[in-house]
Amino acid sequence: MSAEVEFVELPTKADVAQRAAERLVAELIPLTASENVAHVALTGGSLGIATLEAIADLPERADVAWSRVHLWWSDERFVPRFDAERNSRQARVALLDALDLPDVNVHEPWATEDGTLDDAARAYADELAAHAAEGAQAPAFDVCLLGMGPDAHVASLFPGRDEVHVTGATVLPVRNSPKPPPERVTFTLPVINASARVWLVVSGADKAEAVAQVRSGADASDAPAAAVRGTAETVMFVARDAL
Repeated sequence: MSAEVEFVELPTKADVAQRAAERLVAELIPLTASENVAHVALTGGSLGIATLEAIADLPERADVAWSRVHLWWSDERFVPRFDAERNSRQARVALLDALDLPDVNVHEPWATEDGTLDDAARAYADELAAHAAEGAQAPAFDVCLLGMGPDAHVASLFPGRDEVHVTGATVLPVRNSPKPPPERVTFTLPVINASARVWLVVSGADKAEAVAQVRSGADASDAPAAAVRGTAETVMFVARDAL
């Protein structure tokens, strides 16, 4: 596990999205150049989606063998499938619909039409397990892209809640989320921290306190974002207005 968080300071939110997009494409080109399969966990939020929009505009994205890329979501809002609030729906509009991606490579959590919230969490855990290496419960993601809230939450792991401390599961149902919508599914910290590269994309003056908590190594109960670490690297791409 990487011991330190690398902070990459950039002038604006747009620069954060651009840098993260360029880094992700640069990672995926060699990863998919052979017969290797790459697993990437995406995120929602305005900056997560802006990053996908930036990838869509990169000429270099044509050099990625997208048929070897599997896309997942570290969390998803439990709403109807075509609801504009779904992270996966926003991702399709921003980038995925323009890619040559087999449907089986796009791993969307269940929507409300598919079953209950508990069913959705179990189904996503089962899907992770089906793509895991022998003896593992989930893929080791090549890149896990995360946003961060003003309260230092990541995925749907919120400060002061039990989900932050769960280690015996890969996916959890979330009820009464402090941020709407109230029902979600989320990866647990062990799944995030098994990723080779964990990248956070952050902007906005309202995130400054959360950035400071990550810098100071705050407790996970107070700042879940401070507890994320990739096995190879942990990077926060952060706009100056969040510092």
